[in-house]
Amino acid sequence: MRIAAQLYTLRNFLKTPGDISESLKKVKEMGYRAVQASGVGPIDNQEFKALADQEGLTICATHIGYNDLLNDMDAVIEKHQAWNCKYVGLGGLPPEFRENSQGYAAFAKQASEFGRQLKSAGLQFIYHNHDFEFAKYEGKTGMDILFELSDPDCVDFELDVYWVQAGGADPIEWIRKMDGRMKVVHFKDMIVTPDRKQRFSEVGEGNMNFKGIIQACEEIGVEWAAVEQDDCYDRNPFESLEISFANLAKLGAKA
Repeated sequence: MRIAAQLYTLRNFLKTPGDISESLKKVKEMGYRAVQASGVGPIDNQEFKALADQEGLTICATHIGYNDLLNDMDAVIEKHQAWNCKYVGLGGLPPEFRENSQGYAAFAKQASEFGRQLKSAGLQFIYHNHDFEFAKYEGKTGMDILFELSDPDCVDFELDVYWVQAGGADPIEWIRKMDGRMKVVHFKDMIVTPDRKQRFSEVGEGNMNFKGIIQACEEIGVEWAAVEQDDCYDRNPFESLEISFANLAKLGAKA
């Protein structure tokens, strides 16, 4: 398993090609050798690939909008092939599917169709969760429904371990459940403030069991662990990414 930087963490520093170039340079200087493309733009596909190549950064995965997958699949495929990027991620479940078990079942069917189209082009669809997928419907969580009803040959997952924990589930148990269906994972950590607010933190600075999380990911053959921090609060997000990288290195993770 290799560590990547989820560029969504740096979204406020990725507005122009010049910003993107400078940010990718800083990411490489921290020690990362790969990035997940999300929150980037606007920039030409070839220009972004050239900037990543210039820094020796692999584009290991993306997050793509639902409407792009639904209405512009040819462009999605073209972009990922241009970037030599296999993993096509959807960053969240559209609101219209979140209301009940039937909605989750309908999305599982839609995701399977996306997956089949992408697989025919040599790519792999991956689904990224938040916490709401762990709401229960007739005794099953939304995640259970997505996992059970989507086509295992065409739909993989990209567990966000923070959001699994926030949903009241066990990240390590869910990682092991994903054996054979997860090659990309999101690493972010969780702390609680003295006034009982739950917050994002740098990996290794919070309370989550990352030693066990890393071990479980290695067990099931995860290829990429993308470090993400939605909000960095009192720190510059570049500093947060650097702290996470250093702490993961201490735990034996590799760039």
